[in-house]
Amino acid sequence: METIALIKLLGGLTYLIMAGDLLVRGALALARKARIPPMVVGLTVVAFGTSAPELFVAASAALQGLPEIALGNVVGSNTANVLLVLGVPALIHAMACNQPSARRDGLLMLGASGMFAGLCALGSLGYAEGALLLGALAIYLVLAMRSGQLEVDELDTEVTRVLGLPSQKIMIALFFVLGLVGLQLGAKLTIDGVVSIAERLGVPETVVALTAVAIGTSLPELATTLMAAFQRQSDVALGNVLGSNVFNVLAILGVAVFASHEPIPIPAAILRFDLPVMLGCALVLTAFTWTGRSIGPRVGALFLVAYVAYVATLLQRPA
Repeated sequence: METIALIKLLGGLTYLIMAGDLLVRGALALARKARIPPMVVGLTVVAFGTSAPELFVAASAALQGLPEIALGNVVGSNTANVLLVLGVPALIHAMACNQPSARRDGLLMLGASGMFAGLCALGSLGYAEGALLLGALAIYLVLAMRSGQLEVDELDTEVTRVLGLPSQKIMIALFFVLGLVGLQLGAKLTIDGVVSIAERLGVPETVVALTAVAIGTSLPELATTLMAAFQRQSDVALGNVLGSNVFNVLAILGVAVFASHEPIPIPAAILRFDLPVMLGCALVLTAFTWTGRSIGPRVGALFLVAYVAYVATLLQRPA
């Protein structure tokens, strides 16, 4: 029984990652065919693509009456993005935090995280809170477009060179279909695996979502930052994490709230421990962007030790 549950979880995460990749490639190819402005592509398609696994897991969990999984996935992913996704590449190459837009993006991430934590402190997330989150996302996208914070022409070229894009219409459509179907199947398998594993181990479902699911759905970001580290393009790695964390709390939970049949309750354990940890990570990363200090191998190692300690603490949480 445990083996089947583990296979479901691992298989679901694999489907999510592969399908998200197909969807991004199909969307980029379609945008290029339709001559959609590169800035719009970068701020929507690319941002959505790396967060597609989290989005489908959150929406599916909310629709199935398991909103705590959606909440745990987002909180856990944002923590993993800072400690794990930035910690591992920092061991390979020091990550500069002195880019011109880093200060602004760090403050935006910290502001979005603080707003989300403040709404969670109310005890639950209903339609009003969901509307605030999505409204803040719209403002963020407008500000990002006006400031031209992304060198999307370069990003688009990098994605194209690494992934390769389909050129024929039938292949673009196939990428879209396979991506959407794969994401839905992966989300279902992942949630089934989470529920089964939580029952067998006697831990809350949110703990599995905060750990295994969060790590799995953060793999696209980890792959992107590792690629950037090997190519010594730390600005891409840092920008990817900052943007992903903003997108996670504003877009994914905003969608999950409206997909849920009832307000999403905030478990006391998440409010007392996991949200402060997530905010602490956001604050530390923002401090690096404001001081301009690089995240080197020593800091990267500290990030990884902190993440291991965080996961170990979660595994001790009683059901």
